[in-house]
Amino acid sequence: MQNGYYSVTGAMVTQFNRLDVISNNLANLNTTAFKRDDVVVGDFKRIFQEAKEEMPLADNTKEGSKFLNAAIARVPQVVEQYVQYAQGGVKNTGNPLDFAMKREDTFFMVETPNGIRLTQNGSFSINDQGTLVTKEGYPVLPSTYFANQQYITVPQDAPLAVDKSGAIYAGADEIGRFFIAQSDDIKRLTKEGDSLYRFDNLSELSEMTNGDVVAQGFLETSNINPVSEMVGLIETNRLVEIYQKVMHSHMNDLNSDAINKLASIKA
Repeated sequence: MQNGYYSVTGAMVTQFNRLDVISNNLANLNTTAFKRDDVVVGDFKRIFQEAKEEMPLADNTKEGSKFLNAAIARVPQVVEQYVQYAQGGVKNTGNPLDFAMKREDTFFMVETPNGIRLTQNGSFSINDQGTLVTKEGYPVLPSTYFANQQYITVPQDAPLAVDKSGAIYAGADEIGRFFIAQSDDIKRLTKEGDSLYRFDNLSELSEMTNGDVVAQGFLETSNINPVSEMVGLIETNRLVEIYQKVMHSHMNDLNSDAINKLASIKA
């Protein structure tokens, strides 16, 4: 009976974790280029057995795990949280400092206090030094950055234009080119705040120097479907309510059983 209570408690905690992810998705519905998070839910028994099989110790093998109590073996667990990198919509802003990526596997490269990061949020501005920066003030890196550590500097009062491949023009003069980073495996990216992504080995990123990649005067919207998220929110809330009712009923049974045992001992 105790194991049943444990299973229900674990299941409810898992739904609370899923609820946090859905709530965060809805909160970022209007965040530029935000990518949807989701979770994979697995059961405790499978996770436990997989971990046992990977352990090198003799008592942590398949044979050593046979003692596992099957009554607590089906507790749902959040196995993995992942990012869906599918592209969102594109909206026309008319702002020459707004840029949208046209591919889900390409990113702008920016320099942050924590190192170089990738982003698809192309809402840029020009700071007092004439440097092209993100809204957070992080410099946007050009294709020549790793050769000379120079940023993209825009001359004052010069009309800024960017072609579809990422080449940057001030009037008729080309002043640089965005470093358009492309990853062969975007699942290796680690999502951080402010629409930033970390890639541990930058040398494995390739630079895209041609092709129809950048759209000036546009921004990518989030890839959140509010209807789907609301359905998931309602479903998760209902599961939490069901688990709460089961826990309440289970606790009443435990209390009743304890009272009956005490009464029989006293008699």
